[in-house]
Amino acid sequence: MPFSAFLITFAPNLLHTPMQIDPIAHFRSPLDSKFGIPRQSGLVEELTGQIVFTPPYRHAEAVRGLERFDFAWLIWEFSANGDGSLTVRPPRLGGNQRMGVFATRSPFRPNRLGLSCVRIECIEQHPRLGPVIHVRGADLMDGTPIYDVKPYVTFADSHPDARSGFVDDSQWRELQVVMPAELAAPFTPGQWAALRRLLALDPRPRYHDDSSRTYGMPFAGHDVRFSVSGNVLTVTEITAAGEHD
Repeated sequence: MPFSAFLITFAPNLLHTPMQIDPIAHFRSPLDSKFGIPRQSGLVEELTGQIVFTPPYRHAEAVRGLERFDFAWLIWEFSANGDGSLTVRPPRLGGNQRMGVFATRSPFRPNRLGLSCVRIECIEQHPRLGPVIHVRGADLMDGTPIYDVKPYVTFADSHPDARSGFVDDSQWRELQVVMPAELAAPFTPGQWAALRRLLALDPRPRYHDDSSRTYGMPFAGHDVRFSVSGNVLTVTEITAAGEHD
């Protein structure tokens, strides 16, 4: 019996209209563009952000007990991306080899849903916004809709001996970052450290390798200009956002 016929005969309740979900929160981050966002969560723990709940969930009861967990899973939307396809080109493979979308962590997915594990730094009880969760290591841009928050539990979520497919076979080359100290004035020490780590992960598209090109990355309300030659990334200028417009 074809699977579709099985569903109609034995599981008619599974053939319902698609579920509509609404954001329960939005993310606040110094990264307000896709350019420069870490390609995975946890790669830049210096990068801080906040989970701000929508009005129906701005109650302390909604997060009661979460302060006893170190990490949380976020289910969210790639809201700045278009539709995906059946195959993608993972940056880990240099952007040249195609893999099935369901064998990758590509942001271009059929339902645009993202899954990230973030470290919980603290939970602030804000007088107007309710509980605000401060986290580290997120790979979400500013304003990202969040659809659920779930605690990370070691006994079920940790599989240190698991295979990781093509990721096991490919090395990720980090860049040496040169950031002149005189450019650090607009940032806090924490932001400066986070920026350095973000740049070390090479935010350029994987097919870009032009030492004469200058790139611009928005970060914490500023435009960070840099160039890359070989394995060295050099920050050349930092200006307030919009000064180059």
